[in-house]
Amino acid sequence: MHYNQLGRTGLFVSELCLGTMTFGGEGMFKAVGQVQQADADALLRTAVDAGVNFIDTANVYSNGLSEEITGQAIRNLGLRREDVVLATKAFGPMGPGHNDRGASRGHLLDQVKASLQRLGTDHIDLYQIHGWDSVTPIEETLRALDDLVSQGHVRYIGVSNWAAWQIAKALGISERRGFARFETVQSYYTLAGRDLERELAPMMESEGLGLMVWSPLAGGYLSGKYRAGDSDGRRTNFNFPPVDQTRGEAVLSAMDPIAEAHGVSVARIALAWLLHQKVVTSVIVGAKRVDQLEDNLAAVDAALTAEQLASLDAASKLAPEYPGWMIERQSEYRAPALASVR
Repeated sequence: MHYNQLGRTGLFVSELCLGTMTFGGEGMFKAVGQVQQADADALLRTAVDAGVNFIDTANVYSNGLSEEITGQAIRNLGLRREDVVLATKAFGPMGPGHNDRGASRGHLLDQVKASLQRLGTDHIDLYQIHGWDSVTPIEETLRALDDLVSQGHVRYIGVSNWAAWQIAKALGISERRGFARFETVQSYYTLAGRDLERELAPMMESEGLGLMVWSPLAGGYLSGKYRAGDSDGRRTNFNFPPVDQTRGEAVLSAMDPIAEAHGVSVARIALAWLLHQKVVTSVIVGAKRVDQLEDNLAAVDAALTAEQLASLDAASKLAPEYPGWMIERQSEYRAPALASVR
């Protein structure tokens, strides 16, 4: 297991992060997983034994039950709180009212207290805004987060599922007003969905933000089992995130010989590809069974060759899109100058 710096902070996290969306099984998350306490303890033990020190959850997962199970698992295993980097999120609906959702100051202050209680801890290492709030001004959200950092309830802040321009605007506001800045972005990124590379990835590299990847197997699609007609998997009842089947089949076909050459599952190759991407800080892996998690954790040992990486890149590359293709073309104007640099 390797450890990477989290954004521009002094905190180091494992390159694989244990996701807990499968914990609980209430509401819409029943289709994702119904892992209860004993099995959650076993999954966390397996992850920690493999070197994982990073855990990601959210208040909305199973209506808070995922946070409860996660916090209890940490205590059941007798883990030192200092040895765990605990991340959670807020934004989604946590009640029927208009103010029981979003990124307003009131909702965030209420939800931090609730998450701390469910997790059974006095601080959250990484607190993330789970989505873009089209109503609340960014300044209000950032001021609330800065207060939470100043009060010690939260140590670092991040964001999930925002566009590049939204994050860049937030970073500018934080710098101008002296607020705590976003240090991480949690985004969808897989061989079956590389849209992040158009705007988000260049922005993150430029601004020193860490990338946490969610759904690295495209909701199980890159395990290859749906190609075989498996009707019992997660995507059967929860077809998310969306996958272009034509492109997806091309990616799976490119992965097959590589997986065979390494003697591993195609899922492990999908994860290994992400670990080879410079912009990635940590890949979130979730599981319902220990054997699934063990296979995912073993991805850290799959060293892909330059030829194999090129093959996967060719099968999954994005179609040219403006202004990207124009920027690439015009960057050639500066190529002679760069070539002369010693």
